[in-house]
Amino acid sequence: MAEAKQGDKVKVHYKGSLADGTVFDSSEGRDPLEFVVGQHQVIPGFEDAVEGMNVGDSTETTIPADQAYGQRREDLVLTVPKAQMPEGLEPEVGMQLQLRQPDGRPAIARITEVTEDAVTLDVNHPLAGQDLTFSIDLVEIVD
Repeated sequence: MAEAKQGDKVKVHYKGSLADGTVFDSSEGRDPLEFVVGQHQVIPGFEDAVEGMNVGDSTETTIPADQAYGQRREDLVLTVPKAQMPEGLEPEVGMQLQLRQPDGRPAIARITEVTEDAVTLDVNHPLAGQDLTFSIDLVEIVD
């Protein structure tokens, strides 16, 4: 039986949870997740867990933050004057905005605080700084 290896297109079902057991994502009720091993289409620790699995295998793995979405970085929390917000936008805590990074790539920022004069934006991934546990079932290695 063939093992999943670098360059293979695979299909997996998965459930991702936090240390406290909270499920943050799952393929349950959806088509399996499809990606190419080694193409960096999923977080590194997830790829590593799938590599070497056979079709029909299941595994549970805990991926440290450094192999998931990285550590939370305080330099990615920005406070900007309200005057710099897009015209007509009424900022609210929890709202997400798309920003442009200096290299032109998009980044998602969550509003974490709104004061009379300023808005605090957090550009960290919501799962940054957290170890993630995944249950993974390898469904198919696509030819």
